[in-house]
Amino acid sequence: MNYDAPLVSGRLLRRYKRFLADIQLDDGREVTAHCPNTGSMKHCADPDSRVWLWDSNNPKRKYQLTWEWVEVDDQYRACVNTARANALVAEALEAQRIPELAGNYQIKREPKVADGRLDFLLEEDGEARVYIEVKSVTLLSESESGLGRFPDAVTERGLKHLRRLQALKEQGYRAVLLFCVPHEGIERVQAAAAIDPVYARALDEVAAAGVEVLAYRVSFSEWGMQLDRAIPVLLNAPVAD
Repeated sequence: MNYDAPLVSGRLLRRYKRFLADIQLDDGREVTAHCPNTGSMKHCADPDSRVWLWDSNNPKRKYQLTWEWVEVDDQYRACVNTARANALVAEALEAQRIPELAGNYQIKREPKVADGRLDFLLEEDGEARVYIEVKSVTLLSESESGLGRFPDAVTERGLKHLRRLQALKEQGYRAVLLFCVPHEGIERVQAAAAIDPVYARALDEVAAAGVEVLAYRVSFSEWGMQLDRAIPVLLNAPVAD
């Protein structure tokens, strides 16, 4: 996915009320931007971090700028706009850049299931074949180099998604949890058992039941991002960090 213009850069002053961030742009102006991330943003919202914003160029918007990227540990770009994960995966599915999910499929977004929705359904000749739930991973471990963890806060919603995938697998469908990793410092993914042990146990359980668990890294450029390559997923997460 490409932005319609280069992103605007600056330094983070503070994130607050979950959806707002005050930023000092490189030209010295201080602005308030929309923060499209409901998580804790652990290690991704440190004051004085370099950040990049998308300018909607829409004066009717209350917050014309949207926070997109942050520089973590002064070296790794990470995308904090969680909505971008689904866009990146959709683009990769359409281009058949995910070998495990390549095929003559029709792609449907937000399919209904028994008790809610998931992110994608792949159909073949009008028949449901593969259900996919996407999660964005931006939490870099402090203790283990290159290790990304999910979630960054307790997630009852994420747990429900795991159980939906497990139920669909038991009904005979392929069910896939896809970790989208828009973080240059993450080379492998593991559940954050220290943050949400219930989710970590459930991930092991659904994987053992046949739910496929994949992770793909994202590459960055001046104009955008692209789902790039598969990276390992480590199960049986220990309590760490």
